[in-house]
This record gives sequence, C-alpha cells and structure tokens, in this order.
Amino acid sequence: MSITEEPLAPAAPTVTVDPIVRFRRAVASTPDRLAVRGTDRTLTFAELDHDVRRLAAQLAERGLGRGARVGVSMHRGADLVVALLAVWHVGAAYVPLDPAYPQDRLAHMVAGADLRTVLAEPGNGPTWPTGVDVITLADALAAPTATPDAPAAETSPADPAYVIYTSGSTGTPKGVEATRGGVAALAADLEEAGFYADRPRTVAWNASISFDASVQQWARICRGDSIVVIGENERTDPAVLRALLDEHAVDDLDLTPSHWEVLREALLAPTADGRVLRLFMGGEPVPAEVWRELGEARDAGTVEAINLYGPTECTVDATAAWITGAGPHIGRALPGFTAHVLDEGLRPAAAGEPGELYLAGPSVTIGYVGRPALTAQRFVADPAGTGRRMYRTGDRVRLRPDGTIDYLGRVDRQIKIRGYRVELGEIEAALAAHPEVRTAAVVLHATETAGDQLVGYVVPEGGSVPRARELQEHLGGVLPSFMVPSAFVTLDTMPLSVNGKVDHRALPAVDEALWADEQEPGDEPQGEFETLIAGVWAEVLGRQRISPTDNFFSLGGHSLIALRVIGRLKKQFGITVSTKEVYQHPELRSLAEFVASRRTEGK
Repeated sequence: MSITEEPLAPAAPTVTVDPIVRFRRAVASTPDRLAVRGTDRTLTFAELDHDVRRLAAQLAERGLGRGARVGVSMHRGADLVVALLAVWHVGAAYVPLDPAYPQDRLAHMVAGADLRTVLAEPGNGPTWPTGVDVITLADALAAPTATPDAPAAETSPADPAYVIYTSGSTGTPKGVEATRGGVAALAADLEEAGFYADRPRTVAWNASISFDASVQQWARICRGDSIVVIGENERTDPAVLRALLDEHAVDDLDLTPSHWEVLREALLAPTADGRVLRLFMGGEPVPAEVWRELGEARDAGTVEAINLYGPTECTVDATAAWITGAGPHIGRALPGFTAHVLDEGLRPAAAGEPGELYLAGPSVTIGYVGRPALTAQRFVADPAGTGRRMYRTGDRVRLRPDGTIDYLGRVDRQIKIRGYRVELGEIEAALAAHPEVRTAAVVLHATETAGDQLVGYVVPEGGSVPRARELQEHLGGVLPSFMVPSAFVTLDTMPLSVNGKVDHRALPAVDEALWADEQEPGDEPQGEFETLIAGVWAEVLGRQRISPTDNFFSLGGHSLIALRVIGRLKKQFGITVSTKEVYQHPELRSLAEFVASRRTEGK
C-alpha cells in the first residue's frame, strides 16, 4: 500500500510522556550528543541539562513553580532553549514576548498573562512595567544557588505549558493557553503517524517563539533530536541556508509555502551526502503548483514534504498528509484527534458537502487567558454527547470520499499573512483610534508582484485627510509590523450593508496605480544608486513611484520580497547586499548611500 493510501491511525488515546521527562531520558541516554547549535553557542545534552537545572533553581528560589507564567523575551539561540526548558522544569508556562513588538502590545500581554517575571537579554530592550522582575540568563547562571540539582516539578498533563498571543477580532490580542499534555500529544501523534522518524534527527529551528509552529521545532529536543538554530540572515538567503543545512546535515526543515517559493531552487538540489530533506510545511494553504512540484521532488528522491494543518488552539498540528498525489488537501486527523465536519446546526455534513471543521482531542487547549466568554464561544461541547470539548476552527472544509479533508477557506474575516493568523477587526479598531479617522476597514489584497498585502480604507474625521505615513506610524506603535497595511484608500463614506455594518464586498477595488503614493513635487530619487534601487523596488513592490525617504517595509516589503530585491540588484547591476543590510538600511536613501560607500571601498 502506498503512503498516500495508508490511513493514519484512528482517533484514540495516545500514550504520551511529559516533555521534561522525555528530555531527562535523552540526557541520560546520549549526554554527549549535540543538543543545540545556536548562533550564540553550542551545547551537548549534558551541558544543556546543566544550564537548565541552574536556571530552574534560580526561578524556583524566586517562588516560581507549578501554575506560574514566565515571560520570555529572547531571540532564537541556545540560550533561549535553556530558558524554555528551565520554565518547564519548574512546572511553569512560558509566554513569548517578541522584543520587536510595540511597547503597548507587550504591556498588554504582560498584564493579560499576569506576568511577574520576564527572562530577557541584556542590553537595550523593551521597558517592562513596574513590578516585573527581569532576569538575564548570564546573571542567573552565574549566581550561586542552593539547589542546582533539584528534580523537575511534579506536574499534570492538564498543567499549562505556554501562552501564545494571537490577533483578536475585538481590537486586542488574545492569549491561547496550551497544556503540557497537549505538547506531549503533539510529539506522540506525529511519531505514531510516521511523520517523525523513529531515530534522533537533526532539526532546523527557524520560527519565532511568538509563532506556534516554533513548538513543533524547538521542543523536538525533548525526544532526543538535535536542534540547529537558523538565524534571520540565514533563513532568508537561499544559498546561505542551503550551505548551513548541508554543513550540519539537517534532516528536517519547517517552512511556509511562501518561504518555499523563495528557497525552492536551493532546496531542490540533491544533498552531497545523499540524505533526503524532510519538509514540514504549514501556516498557509499549499498552492496546487507547489503541491505538484513537491510531489515530483518526492518521486525523484530529493525532498519529501508533509502538509500540516492546525490552529493555535489545538497545539500546533491537528491534521497532516504527505504531499504527493493529485491536488492539495490537509489530510486526516492525527492520532488522538477527532475531526468533525458540521453544518450550521452542528449536524455532520455529508462527504463532498462543505461544513465547518471542529476538532476534539487531548491537544485542544485550555482556552483564552482571562476571556471566559470567548472561550465558551469557541470551545464547545461535542454534540454526540461524548463529554469532550471541541474547538470550533472557523475553517470551511469538505470531506473527501477517501476520508481526507479539503480546505476551502474561512467562515469569518480571519486571514493568514506571512504565516501569521490575523483578525482584520483588530487592525480596523487600531486604525479607527487615530484622531483623524472616523471609520476604517481593512482587507487583504492580492497583488501580482508583491503577493498578499493589507489595504486600509478610511473615512476622515472632519476635513483633514491623514497621510499614509502618519497612519502607519500610528499603527506601528500598537501592532506588530506584519499587521500594518502598506496602502490606504480615502473614502467619503463607508459602504454599509442592510444591517448597518461595513459591507467589505462593496469597498472600491484597489487601484494599484494610486498605491499609497505621497511624493511631494521634486521628491524623486537622486543619483545612480538611488535611481537603480528605486527601479528595483518599484518592480518587486508594484509601485509606480518611489521616494528617497520611502521605507521598504512600510511599502509592503518583507524578508521574502527582500530576497527578490537582492537577486535583481546582483543580476542586473552587479550590486551585492545581504538581507541583514536591507533591514539595517530600510529607507531608499540610506540603502543607496550604503551601497555607494561599499563601491567606494571596493567591496
């Protein structure tokens, strides 16, 4: 029976082991095996265990233990693995706090999760609210402790493991609280289904811990896998990433379909040692062309890929399928999960008929921190009377005759952009809070050149029309960068439906010729490098005009589009810059001056 025909194990209780218990077993069995290779340092399992215990002792001496929550504001690296495992060692849950997030958003997350302690990096970082105990790893590891070898806390599968904040439709982010049992079931399900190998592997970690896919990456260390941390510069440079994967013989790489589009040529090349790279693809629907290409690559023996689907509320992954055969689908439920396709009356939809996907199983999370009403709305009782809770995903799906599931879209206005789940209502609420905006709407607009982009529609308050840059600066103070629209359209009135709500389908189509162009007379690129780079920006971003003071990321650019800029500059003009340098010089004039200085220095 081929792998596409072989069904996953039916939904049933999965034998799970707490992640810290599994980590202890890995330390005992292979103490000298590489545990994590970071951009900061490299640790064996024994060395990692030593640092985890010392940090855990410091946390315990501060009164942190079972049921507590600890904020973690650190970049990917070996130190971050130490921090996350130490939090689990004492029985607490970690709460990712991305240092790049706006101060107000971080403050909301700290208050919402009731955080009293944050593990952070030294140096210039966010300003934490008064009363928060900030601990740096270096200080904690150097401090004397009375109990450096204290055993891990006694815990229950129902105890919280982490809280990850996602976009909220009412204007504020909501914290999803997952359990230790859910994390344990995630690993056990993927092992039982055959997606995790039955031997230790070398796994790349390239997702931010604010993104729930990171759990499926870094926590594999608990089952004895070695983790290779992929820095931001490496993950966005195809040649550098491929060299890193080969240097460290990485077996498994997690990525989104959008990321694949940029890396495909580098990843399709055969490995020097003959190993077959396994891709764990998720975060976005897989386009038909990508599905076909990856299926052909599997047949050729170059890569093998898995399509993973799952909301944050179900601890990362709930369904999966090998990418092979005809047409994209999200596979079947993983072992331990039950997938229900229900109509509006919570009755089972017939095969081939669309319905909403409901998921039940041990990986369904506790709910939303401090939001009991919303939790009750999204986590509902199984209508079959099993006594289990189901999570209402909001995803429209269709059950195929062979039992696999087609993903059809959303039943609401939630979207995915760059792998992140976004509630458009949260952006609209933030935009409407600008003093010069009366009402606002936001939509996702597909462009031919720059891919999916957010577009804001505003009705001004009074006679003053706010400029796009003013609106972006306002939103950038309260929202992550991926939630800030790259274009704005001013309307006299907002179209309304018969019930008085904004009719998003009646919003005027976006004219890309009018794409957020606010140049003043004479505000044109000057000199050779400004002109050359402006031309490339206009091409990849779909803009007619670029100003010297324009910011690449405010215009809709991101790391994957930056790669296209880098490629065109090198191919067309022989200009070599890195992704990191584009981030360091986001304004056109600054980047042009940097390139000119490199030429002057002969680099």
